[in-house]
Amino acid sequence: MARRGRVELRRIEDKASRQVRFSKRRSGLFKKAFELALLCDAEVALLVFSPAGKLYEYSSTSIEDTYDRYQRFAGTGRNVNEGDRNNNDDAAASDLQSRLKEIATWSEQNNANESDASELEKLEKLLTNALRDTKTKKMLSKQNNGGKGGSTSSQNRRQD
Repeated sequence: MARRGRVELRRIEDKASRQVRFSKRRSGLFKKAFELALLCDAEVALLVFSPAGKLYEYSSTSIEDTYDRYQRFAGTGRNVNEGDRNNNDDAAASDLQSRLKEIATWSEQNNANESDASELEKLEKLLTNALRDTKTKKMLSKQNNGGKGGSTSSQNRRQD
């Protein structure tokens, strides 16, 4: 059997061929992600957006927990597993306090029933960010306490 030479990587012009290739490659990618998680006990999260904008996702655990872990890792200068967590906890607490004050100020100045969509979107963003920070702080607290009080579950999520 003859060996294939190097294949030149370039965009596939034919739309039908491109879609078929996308589906096959996506399936292979998800299979490899699953294998990596299973064989190596790695925490894997994979997000793929199709050219049409459709979301496909896989996670060996909760995709939200993996993303929160990534945010902590990226936000602390990529030193999540090293010391100096107290300073990070203090900074996170003060940041959370300022977000909560901003939410309280917004609610004093605006009436949710009379607000337009853009004001409500701003409030939603503030609340979402505060909730994410609270979850991160809670998770860090559990890690510092040896993981007491938390439970982990494995779940595979994939949207077709």
